[in-house]
Amino acid sequence: MDFSLEDTVTLLGNTPTTISSLLSGISTDWIHQNEGEGTWSPFDVVGHLIHGEKTDWIPRTKIILFEEDKRFIPFDRFAQEEESKGKTIDDLVREFKELRTENVKTLKSFNLSKTDLNKKGIHPEFGPITLRNMLATWTVHDLGHIVQISRVMAKQYKEETGPWPKYLRVLNQ
Repeated sequence: MDFSLEDTVTLLGNTPTTISSLLSGISTDWIHQNEGEGTWSPFDVVGHLIHGEKTDWIPRTKIILFEEDKRFIPFDRFAQEEESKGKTIDDLVREFKELRTENVKTLKSFNLSKTDLNKKGIHPEFGPITLRNMLATWTVHDLGHIVQISRVMAKQYKEETGPWPKYLRVLNQ
């Protein structure tokens, strides 16, 4: 499928509502469970998404579009561990929603052209990438974390599903 800026903006804008729908009103037992050592809970995922809103997607877009030095600052994939301390899931979901709303508004304000989408930045690991690559990655990143939250939550009921786990792919990933 070819990249669609319109669909990308829509999907990015829908992510906070999707996550809010999954997590609002759910007990902390669900929110803080993970899949084992070294994995993330839904709480951790939302914190990670917040950190990305602050330091990754729009800042890197601005580097590509407006800066002479096209090198990206490395992204700390675990910064949420410190940044989320003392917050509730409702705090995180609200913050994510506010940041994403502002970032989608900012993204729209750039009025990106096909030429803009082909402009390049320098990723610290991958080297040259286009703005199109990065915006597609931002979308897939969101979708991956929605799947991750769903999978982690589904696994909390694995034992309770009795004989059905062999038919429930999400429980066997």
